[in-house]
Amino acid sequence: MDAFAALDATAQAELVRRKEVKPLELVEAAIARIERLNPKLNAVIDQWFDEARELARGPLPQGPFTGVPFLLKDLISSYAGKKLTSGSRFFADLVVPHDSELTQRYKRAGLVILGKTNLPEFGILPTTEPRLHGPTRNPWNLDHTTGGSSGGAAAAVASGMVAIAHGGDGGGSIRIPASCCGIFGLKPSRGRLPMGPDVGDIMHGLVTEHALTRTVRDSAALLDATDGADVGAPYAAPPKARPYTQEVATPPGRLRIAFTTRTNTGVPVHPECIQAVEDTVRLLQELGHTVEEGSLEVPDEEMLAQTFMTIWSSGAVVALEKMAPLLGRELTPESFEPLTWALYDMGRQNTAASYLMAYDAMQRYARAFARKFVEVDAWLLPTLAEPPVPLGTFDAPPDEPMAPLFRAAAFTPFCPLANITGNPAMSVPLHWSAEGLPVGVQFIGRFGDEATLFRLAGQLEGARPWAARRPPLVG
Repeated sequence: MDAFAALDATAQAELVRRKEVKPLELVEAAIARIERLNPKLNAVIDQWFDEARELARGPLPQGPFTGVPFLLKDLISSYAGKKLTSGSRFFADLVVPHDSELTQRYKRAGLVILGKTNLPEFGILPTTEPRLHGPTRNPWNLDHTTGGSSGGAAAAVASGMVAIAHGGDGGGSIRIPASCCGIFGLKPSRGRLPMGPDVGDIMHGLVTEHALTRTVRDSAALLDATDGADVGAPYAAPPKARPYTQEVATPPGRLRIAFTTRTNTGVPVHPECIQAVEDTVRLLQELGHTVEEGSLEVPDEEMLAQTFMTIWSSGAVVALEKMAPLLGRELTPESFEPLTWALYDMGRQNTAASYLMAYDAMQRYARAFARKFVEVDAWLLPTLAEPPVPLGTFDAPPDEPMAPLFRAAAFTPFCPLANITGNPAMSVPLHWSAEGLPVGVQFIGRFGDEATLFRLAGQLEGARPWAARRPPLVG
């Protein structure tokens, strides 16, 4: 590995600011790492190396990450003149004519985008094994999942290809791969980041975007550079009180933290995931926080899965039928993976009334969930119910196209809560299993209160530094 591989994005940008390194040197080093590691991991599926070299020669915008190499997830955020496949064979040749607002903000921050990362078709599953590009492999164990849907991004960051990469989260898709790959992943509050110009929101705010990073300060600095509603946004998160980078270095004080290791659905939780939470409880107590066990159950809990599926399947219809006209092709079952088509078919059965009923139930759940924070500053729970599972775990039997989704529900019972409610949530890499696989823990904060999460994450990172811990298989 080169000298830059161990540096986070903030440190790389500082070298450029001090004129100790040229952006082109950072880009060339990242390209070399991708070319060495990607054949093992299959994380980067679209590479724009010549264009990135030309951009790095400058001039570049003067921002917090000037000259730092970066990767985009191949979903939602578009880059003018580049493919946006969404991990689907149907859209394998779709080229978009303009940048999304978030991509523009990445560029204004000075980031040099090298290409796009792998994901499951339309980001549906919590593993990255699309038929279009093939599986992405976990750098901690090549036979195990990276998680999903931002699995390519997580593998790229964990392996050191880049220090920071774009991700999106509609049911845990930043936090799941962060947990599986041993890195930091924060899902911001609903409305914190721009979704324009092509959409107001996605599935009534289930989906938001941000990044996967090795350090907390990188996540904070990127959110500082990109947060805020864009023109025409249907709503916005409460404005921050001060830069998030300041929060990371600010002691959090004595927080009131509740924890649980029990799922509301009765799904069993792996002992390693329970141990990760219990170890974190002890660490939090050592740091002076008040920690008590609690329950996240709310009234009408049994309606939650049905609500999520109604909105999710309706979203599949929108995704396919909105984009298909761009290619002038007919939607057929043969063009998509079985699960995608099954979701699409389910969504077509929904009525407008059933969708609005689901949305109403989602809002009622969010209000009940908010009351869990009246006397608590944050909730601690497992990110996942299992350590990273072997690749192939989510394969669909020929006669059961929905089986992968049912398996996903058992793997990720804790993550969709924050998507339904819009709360900020983060996966923090504080535990590794006996087999050497990462096991993250999740914190959920009050709506709009990323500041508390960043202060807590900064304290945890200082107490148990994780960035220097690198996957043995990639050196």
